[in-house]
Amino acid sequence: MPQISTLLSDPRNIELLQALLDDPRQPVTKLAQRIGMSAPAVKERMNRLEEAGVIRGYRLELEPKALGWPITAYVRVRPAPGQLPKIAELAQKMPQVAECHRVTGEDCFVIKVHLDALENLDQILDRFLQYGQTTTSIVQSTPVPLRAPPLPKVPKRR
Repeated sequence: MPQISTLLSDPRNIELLQALLDDPRQPVTKLAQRIGMSAPAVKERMNRLEEAGVIRGYRLELEPKALGWPITAYVRVRPAPGQLPKIAELAQKMPQVAECHRVTGEDCFVIKVHLDALENLDQILDRFLQYGQTTTSIVQSTPVPLRAPPLPKVPKRR
């Protein structure tokens, strides 16, 4: 398997990644036309990028508000002694939890939750409070939505 650094030093691979970021649903034939390669060659590059872990699947992004979850909050949790694994287990079981990150600092977890109504925040917090202290921030707006990290800069193809 090629090393990630080798894959990311190839300008065509970077073009391919950019094309996938622009429209991950486009067919391989369209990707191939865009970067000037054959469809089988592009498919092989995609397979190598997947095998190397550069590309991790293709995701469908759902709009929480459209699904009846208009409120998003971040809950920071500082576990009580011995309770750290229980918080991660609880977060995995709760469908309202969109993300859970173990972090450094005074709090050990940052958890993103979606709520159908503000009055239901207590129910979420009460479940985590069994295992530690919580601090909550409600999202007012999202000026920068989830996006991919910057792609490496490589020399232009000749």
